Amino acid sequence: MTQVVIAPSYGNRASQQRFAETLEKAVPFCERQFADLLTDGQRIELLALHSSGEAPFWAATSHHDKNMDRLKTGDVVLFTGLKHVQGVGEVGYSFRNAAFADSLWPPDAGGDSWSNVYSLLNFQRVLIPYEEIWALPGFNANDMFMSQRHLSPDRSDAILNGLAIETRTQALEQVRKEEALTGALVGGAAKVIGAEAVHTTETSYERVAGVTLVRRAEALLVKEYRSTLTGVTADRTKASVGVTDLYVTGPSGVQIIEAKSSAEHRFVREALGQLLDYAPHSPLSADRLAALFPMRPADADVALLHRYGIDCIFRKGPGDFVRLEAPSATRAYMRERWSAS
Repeated sequence: MTQVVIAPSYGNRASQQRFAETLEKAVPFCERQFADLLTDGQRIELLALHSSGEAPFWAATSHHDKNMDRLKTGDVVLFTGLKHVQGVGEVGYSFRNAAFADSLWPPDAGGDSWSNVYSLLNFQRVLIPYEEIWALPGFNANDMFMSQRHLSPDRSDAILNGLAIETRTQALEQVRKEEALTGALVGGAAKVIGAEAVHTTETSYERVAGVTLVRRAEALLVKEYRSTLTGVTADRTKASVGVTDLYVTGPSGVQIIEAKSSAEHRFVREALGQLLDYAPHSPLSADRLAALFPMRPADADVALLHRYGIDCIFRKGPGDFVRLEAPSATRAYMRERWSAS
């Protein structure tokens, strides 16, 4: 299970300077001024993950020793300050070394050393308003994220799903599974078809992605659409299968909306599958399902949604959205299936 850590890091001028010097700019840990402060084991572990000899770093004081001992490669850190998530990173190697920490972040007179150091496999600069996290299940409005915290599994899952964070560790695990399957399939084929078997199988992974926020455009689309709604409550809700983009309740009932950053066919299919997955797990029986797009999908794709009783909503212009409703008879028929346990 990927753990999410909240790390306040941008609330004042001193922390902003540290942010710029060791997060936005990689630290050349193999240079003598740093390398001499690392143990042989720490240097080996760092080079195994950062072969270039440089990496972004962050840290926590000894007050967090117990929690930091549980930090592992692939965990996700949200770097917060000024009412925004300022950056997102994936933990690389975590270790305890006060001398190395003090060379990067000299403690204030009488202050604690940031002795719990961790490298980051990837660091991405972002600007996500706290409101997007407050809207997720399990979080409270007006939480300023002022202290470091290690989130519970439920809250970690809500963050990863709600902000659509995918880590390099997850991507590499998928690569390993695919390679294992490829090997098994090629081996099996060779036993059956002999000379016709595939002789070589190569898959080139030019770049395995680091931490990525793949749905920023979707989040902005949802925000704009939400601003057009009146007389209803529009939140997000977490089901066992994921976090909805919008869960709307009002006089006309319950509506689940899934947003996509493109109206291309594969995105329409993805929205269709997610909505049909979410509906049976809705806290209240869903009266409508709708897919939200930045532009009008092709007629065939609108028909695909309508075939399953799903409305199509698309952005016509700033603050202007059009809803293409599914036939009411089809929606009524499908609603019985959405609600089936």
